[in-house]
Amino acid sequence: MTDNFITYKGGYKYQLKRPYVVRVSLVPPAAIRTDYVSLDTTGELRIKEGYAWDGPSGPTVDTLSFMRGSLVHDALYQLMRLGHLDPAVDRVAADKTLRVLCLEDGMWSVWAWLVYYGVRWFADYAADPAEEKPLTYAPKGAKS
Repeated sequence: MTDNFITYKGGYKYQLKRPYVVRVSLVPPAAIRTDYVSLDTTGELRIKEGYAWDGPSGPTVDTLSFMRGSLVHDALYQLMRLGHLDPAVDRVAADKTLRVLCLEDGMWSVWAWLVYYGVRWFADYAADPAEEKPLTYAPKGAKS
């Protein structure tokens, strides 16, 4: 039997078409595994094909020097929202990772520092579990 409605989460602009692996400075006491993101005890972050994210946030432009950093930053913040990482402890490292990746990818250093301070000052809500994107059901009136 099939449902006569769909269930989805909105707010995403991009979808990863190949897996991505990067080493980050966050090292959890035990390996973390979710459907699309994993972080092992050596700091290896794996993001699976199909992962969706919203790209750079705030008053900015989605440039090539910002995309990889935004992907990794969004994945790390998602692990915080899901309760796998502690925002009080791990958020600074996630924000620094964003700055480092943007610099590696050619972002102007002054802009990378502005990006870093922007997320430090204004993005604490994004690591809060209450900010997990809600499920939406369509058509109107459909329920799970």
